[in-house]
Amino acid sequence: MLEEQIDPNKPDPARVYDWFLGGKTSYPADEQAGQFVANIWPGVKTAARANRAFIHRAVRWLAGEAGIRQFLDIGTGIPTEPNLHQTAQGVAPESRIVYTDNRLIVLRYAEALMTGTAEGRTAYLHADFFDPPSILDSPKLAEVLDLDRPIALCLNALLHYIADEAENGVPAHELVARYVRALPSGSYVVITHVTSDFDPPTWERIANIDRAATGQMGQIRNGEEIRRFFDGLELVEPGLVPPQDWRPDGPVPPEATHATVSMWAGVARVP
Repeated sequence: MLEEQIDPNKPDPARVYDWFLGGKTSYPADEQAGQFVANIWPGVKTAARANRAFIHRAVRWLAGEAGIRQFLDIGTGIPTEPNLHQTAQGVAPESRIVYTDNRLIVLRYAEALMTGTAEGRTAYLHADFFDPPSILDSPKLAEVLDLDRPIALCLNALLHYIADEAENGVPAHELVARYVRALPSGSYVVITHVTSDFDPPTWERIANIDRAATGQMGQIRNGEEIRRFFDGLELVEPGLVPPQDWRPDGPVPPEATHATVSMWAGVARVP
């Protein structure tokens, strides 16, 4: 049974992030880990909301102005309304979306991702970002997405979980490059990533947290390190900015300052 493989006594990044967003799928261990992070980074819940709002704006822009009809979301996390496919299909009902994650808790809730418009397609692939062929060569992905046509690759709040010295020996930047090389011209890459740039003292404390105890961080990067993920790509205006500053379509909440959110976000086109 899948439930027997999910350990409620060990914090899970997907559940902790869901707790930051005010979701209902966390266990006490996740809430404890989340509160531990919040005690050090008081803006973490604001950052989670700013990140999610950016994703919705970016997807609306991609499906609207950029005309993208295919989306590959890696590191999906636990479904939170509205989901990416709902945003994309709200603009273009024929949009096709594949969600990917390697965590059992996400697989458990994946059924919530399977409903979309009649004109489009929505699917969930249980696979590992560290193994690009498990995603890119998957027959299930091929049923929904055409890798010969433009795709928006979404890596939202994922890459800070991946250290440069990853377990499989492949640096995070090279992993991203492998996915980008599989995308045809006219595709897009969407990335959000936490940073120490705006509040160094807080992030120095976070960097010293025992990662095994919190399960939260792989590597905190500065803006230049994050910009490297877009090497060879054409950043869409306004470029790499804090998520709340990327094409805001309304007033930015006063609590969403650069230091509070402590993230960089960007959308770039594959030439």
